[in-house]
Amino acid sequence: MIIRRKQMLNLLDNIVQAVLSLRDNRFRTILSILGIAVGIAAVMAIGSVSKGGHFMVFKELETFGLSSVWVMRGNEDVNPNRVTRKGSGIDVADIAALNSDCCSAIRRITPIVYSYGINPLIHVGNRYSNGRVTGVGYDYLTINNDTLSEGLGFKPSDILRSRNVAIIGKAVVEDLFSGVSEIIGQEIRVNDRKYTVVGILDVKSRDFLKSIGSAGDDLNKRILVPYTALQLQLGKSDIDVIQAEAVEFDQAATATAQIMTVLEHQHNRKFTYRAQTMSQYIATANGILQGVSLIGVLAASISLLVGGMGIMNIISTSVMERTREIGLRKAVGATRRHILFQFLMESIILSGIGGVLGLFLGVLISSILAWITGFPLIPSALTIVISLVVSVGIGLLSGYYPAKRAANLRPVIALRYE
Repeated sequence: MIIRRKQMLNLLDNIVQAVLSLRDNRFRTILSILGIAVGIAAVMAIGSVSKGGHFMVFKELETFGLSSVWVMRGNEDVNPNRVTRKGSGIDVADIAALNSDCCSAIRRITPIVYSYGINPLIHVGNRYSNGRVTGVGYDYLTINNDTLSEGLGFKPSDILRSRNVAIIGKAVVEDLFSGVSEIIGQEIRVNDRKYTVVGILDVKSRDFLKSIGSAGDDLNKRILVPYTALQLQLGKSDIDVIQAEAVEFDQAATATAQIMTVLEHQHNRKFTYRAQTMSQYIATANGILQGVSLIGVLAASISLLVGGMGIMNIISTSVMERTREIGLRKAVGATRRHILFQFLMESIILSGIGGVLGLFLGVLISSILAWITGFPLIPSALTIVISLVVSVGIGLLSGYYPAKRAANLRPVIALRYE
């Protein structure tokens, strides 16, 4: 107990001496602290921006359904000596086959039918919309993480009986029903056919992806109808795309292979197929975000390097100015460990204060950026802990060399130093 108390008193004495020494050189101390603070703040701000960018990208990628798989006919080479088979290579019989418990990696599927080459006239009276009409199945909303602000989704009987019902996006509502209070039950015209509105989609945003040219069509201009109804209107039996939801995210490739196997079997390998999965896009997005984050952290680390050099400089200068003091302390019994610890304490205090100040600056900068951009850029607890550990580590590394040099000074030579 007495030994532990003595150690605590020695530690307190070293802290007091370190603080007094740093106070005697206020200007150099402040500059060193600012060097570490700026470096920590820069690392935190870049980490927050990377985290916010990751959040925004994946929030919008979720609008596609993170476990989604799309399968369609492949782009076959055109042989002038061979007649190219017409059609999409996917039909209603294929959907029935896929729904017959054939594919363990698939949770649910939806057919998708597009009006390729046709620009349907969408209107209510003398109001028009340039919305996009898409024929879908019963599970389309679930697979794509869509929700309804009003009304209901399609019922299985709507698909089975090819009913003329529609679910429309908010932008289409504004185009066709501005000022109308009761929209559910209203009718819209798609060319010469009437569809009754049974649901209104919640607003969906892909603004961030749109800003980098990867968003596709405006989701709020969708007009969803039963794919069987759109097939009747277009006079075709083909299905353009099969969208499926894998049971697990990492089973997307298996789900793709199972779908293609069924399609090839159904059509006796008359067609080739290609697929896209969200896992491919997510892997690409992760690679880009991690690369950008790494470059940013490396750039910000230059500030930490400068701050570390500042600490090394001030401790080296302090050792030089206090050489006679070091010699005197050694002459009266101070060990190398005592001298080493004294100067290391100074560097730790410098980096610790700089780290705490950098945390406040980093949080402030991140909060300002979050307010300006609307991105969630508040640093995580892990980022704060890492920043503090890094700042103390820099203090130890930067102060170790001059502290060791001070500890190795010979008392006779140190006492003669002018």
